Amino acid sequence: MDFFKTYKNDLPAGLVVYLVALPLCLGIALASGAPLFSGVISGIIGGLVIGFMSDSRLSVSGPAAGLTVIVFSAIATLGSFEAFLVAVFISGVIQLTLGYARAGIIGHFFPSSVITGMLTAIGLGIILKQIPHAFGYDLAAVDSATFAEQYGESVFTEIYAMLGAILPGATIISVLSMGVLFLWDTKIIKNNPITKLIPGPLIVVLLGVGLNEFFKSMMPSLALTSSHLVSLPELSGFGSLVDEFRFPDLKSIGNPDVWIAAFTIAIVGSLESLLSLDATDKLDPAKRIASPNQELKAQGWGNMLAGLIGGLPMTAVIVRSSANINAGGKGKLSAVFHGVLLLLSVVFFAPYLNYIPLAALAAVLIHVGLKLNKLSIYKNAIKLGANQYIPFFATIIVILLTDLLKGISFGIVVGLIFVLKSNFRSGCILSNVGNNYMIQITRNLYFFNKAQLRRTLQYLPSDINLIIDGTNVDFIDNDILITFKDFCETAKENNISVTLKQSETAAIDMFKKPLA
Repeated sequence: MDFFKTYKNDLPAGLVVYLVALPLCLGIALASGAPLFSGVISGIIGGLVIGFMSDSRLSVSGPAAGLTVIVFSAIATLGSFEAFLVAVFISGVIQLTLGYARAGIIGHFFPSSVITGMLTAIGLGIILKQIPHAFGYDLAAVDSATFAEQYGESVFTEIYAMLGAILPGATIISVLSMGVLFLWDTKIIKNNPITKLIPGPLIVVLLGVGLNEFFKSMMPSLALTSSHLVSLPELSGFGSLVDEFRFPDLKSIGNPDVWIAAFTIAIVGSLESLLSLDATDKLDPAKRIASPNQELKAQGWGNMLAGLIGGLPMTAVIVRSSANINAGGKGKLSAVFHGVLLLLSVVFFAPYLNYIPLAALAAVLIHVGLKLNKLSIYKNAIKLGANQYIPFFATIIVILLTDLLKGISFGIVVGLIFVLKSNFRSGCILSNVGNNYMIQITRNLYFFNKAQLRRTLQYLPSDINLIIDGTNVDFIDNDILITFKDFCETAKENNISVTLKQSETAAIDMFKKPLA
């Protein structure tokens, strides 16, 4: 089966994604004001269900940091998490409907400069948000993709507060962990047939646990307490897993606020999934293009299930997807395997996972962020010109100052301004040889080209022969046709002879009417 064909690459990559996803599942649940286990449930569904159903080979889904503010507000408005689960279920139904309605094409209308800016900003966000955890300042939950804390501190003020609360033990662990990760990026490790099979993050986790246990026994002053370690509920088996499920309060289905929350989650979640899917396709070394409609269907089924058993709404998440790609994942098995690991870990291994220092996980995430912020990305954006690098940097800055969706929206607006500016340049080239003039129409003309066209026509002297060449275009807006018609009506008065060259398309036949 193709599903298992690339298992040698996918199983190690799935482990890496699992190590990245585990703290994010817990942190996003805390930031959303939801039960801690709801984030883990969504991570499991994102791997096992969406990972299998999605058309993407590399995309990884789970609880979305970009939805935390929406979730937090919805739970507060609806009054209970159980009522909120109804909204999650309905949002899944909406996404499923959008998928069957083939609405996924909307994801293709976002400029590449904005998508690249989103990836880069997320990378910067990961770095900034994990710096406090790397130094042992674990006031807020681990959360790599959102900047507005629900606990009163922004990422920047948290870094400032960290300066007065640095833990030497955490710093040692994170610095050594970063050293290991950089070492694992070298050719010596990558070309070695043994070490290349061992994920760097796995070494980092083992190193972090080993160092902290060493500190406990030999240097207690450096040892990290439980507040600086992973915290998972400890279960006794699959039976106790079911006890952690929360079920929707169907009585609230008639509440208008439930439906408002459902549509908000569906729209924002679908947009974030499609953007992440497009970004993942761009990062895919094989350049495979996944079906956005199938992605909406997969997200719909996933969110419906999450609403039924107590999970948070989820999306395709570029942080996990990029970690999957960077770890060498090639097929769907990596996403599914990460879901299996999440399930097994919370059922059987939670007591052991709770030994992992957050500082070690912070190092893993910072390393992911650095991969999304290579210097070559900035150089390429600048090299492409202002119409690319200005939306690119605008997207980054607004995401850093506000949130993901506002930054993307602002980047799109800036990109559209450059599109309009480009089209405002005259689509007409005026040339002449002696008494013979030609206006060559080089692009489709719209109403906003009217001012430039009128200026071009005003430059024409009397007593000339004019050729208007429209053979290279297939559409001319009615405002432009009227402008040509007005000119032709006065041309005879100025002894101007007008000749039209046109293509055979219907749109240009319309162009002929005002000249007849």
